[in-house]
Amino acid sequence: MTRTALIVGAGIGGLSAGLALRKAGLTIRIFERSPSPRELGFGLALAPNAIAALRTLGVADVVTARSFEPRRAEVRRPDGTVLKRAELPPEVLGGPMIIALRPALHGALLEAVGVDAVALENDVTGFTSTGTRVTLQMAGGGVADGDVLIGADGVGSVVRRAMHPDEAPPRSSGIVAVRGAVHGALRHLGDLHAVYYLGRGVESMFVRASDTGIYWFLSMARALVPAGMQDPRAILALMSPRFDSTFRAVTSATDDLRFDELVDRDSIPFWGKDAVRTRAPEQDRDVAPARAPDGAHHGDDESVGVLRSRSSRADDSSQAVREILREDQSPRGYGRESIMNRLG
Repeated sequence: MTRTALIVGAGIGGLSAGLALRKAGLTIRIFERSPSPRELGFGLALAPNAIAALRTLGVADVVTARSFEPRRAEVRRPDGTVLKRAELPPEVLGGPMIIALRPALHGALLEAVGVDAVALENDVTGFTSTGTRVTLQMAGGGVADGDVLIGADGVGSVVRRAMHPDEAPPRSSGIVAVRGAVHGALRHLGDLHAVYYLGRGVESMFVRASDTGIYWFLSMARALVPAGMQDPRAILALMSPRFDSTFRAVTSATDDLRFDELVDRDSIPFWGKDAVRTRAPEQDRDVAPARAPDGAHHGDDESVGVLRSRSSRADDSSQAVREILREDQSPRGYGRESIMNRLG
């Protein structure tokens, strides 16, 4: 009899888990709160082991065609002083490292999974587990039964909260960020693929992410921003005079941007019990959106690491699935939990 996997969240993590579990022979059902399966956020870096995982899932060629592999970069002070210029030789990391806009990765995964596998406007409120079977409860009174439950439902995960009801809330990291994506501004990078800025209390990067697109972020100490200021354009107006013409040109051309508070939280003692698994941590800190865009399950905390973090062999999806479904649920030595990387 075919086993059924229930997955909460149709973001990058949920779709990746769904593809891997389907390849392992399970029937998958993905539940998404929002009315459309779209990805929130802007860009992310995919290291060679992530590309290997995507290749096993059958989507690597599509993702790489929609992304960009940066080679030439400069490290600068905010005023434009060049500290280092570097060119990365091909395959120096053992494989390609690409920058992708999140919708490109999410779209490739959704095309592979198929929209028929995703049940939209399904607000999961909880679950019950008998140890070998699990039942999801929905806000409208509906239920769904399966053999395994995967929680890929973002920083406010219902599945995680049910498994760890006494977990302390996220705490401020003292860092805030403005992030954006823009098309048609590549000329401002000149012959470079990326520019990385480092200054006192600030960090920023502009990196090519497709044939036409640039992803960028500006992270800064909270103390540098007036209390209560959350408008990304106001923050850019405040910070831009510190930066060079490249920074000002790209940010001023950007319409699609957002502000986020970054928060820290400690590792959870376990990420799975019986038939239930929540996403394992793979990065350094969570992101707490200044405003919840649409209440979607998938937050800005998802990455292909949903599989990579569960297996030391990123090119072995069967091993990753065995890790997801394995019996031994001993605590992991992850240290401080993380859900958003610097490229978020």
